[in-house]
Amino acid sequence: MLVPIIMGSEVDKPHAEKITEIFDKFGVKYELKVASAHKVPEKVLEIVKDYNNSDECICYITIAGRSNGLSGVVAANSVHPVVACPPFKDKDDFSVNINSTLQMPSDTPVLTVVDPKNAALAVMRVLGNCDKDLKAKIAEGIEKVKAGF
Repeated sequence: MLVPIIMGSEVDKPHAEKITEIFDKFGVKYELKVASAHKVPEKVLEIVKDYNNSDECICYITIAGRSNGLSGVVAANSVHPVVACPPFKDKDDFSVNINSTLQMPSDTPVLTVVDPKNAALAVMRVLGNCDKDLKAKIAEGIEKVKAGF
């Protein structure tokens, strides 16, 4: 069970850390990679090819804003699910750039979750289908949330 987190730039690292905090809490293994689909597409394709050959249960998180080619390139070439979690500086940045993540070409399945914590939780639920222990931790987390209300 593994979550490759691919960032379009090193600038995206603080956003990734909001996601990895949740994975650390639940003991989910992840790997951080930096590869721009626009500047080094061959590197993105190499990363995806390596994970395509893995026997592990995998779900990607891609972090790229502005012109989000990264999520689409990963999804178009991967046999694994892709969750995009684009970073936004503010509401103006969001309103201008969200469509580059939401509107993917046909046959390019990218799931989009804007909140980093929710992106981590969504990926964990996908991976929970492969791992009974993680599934139990998720169920326990849900019960804790419900007990708080």
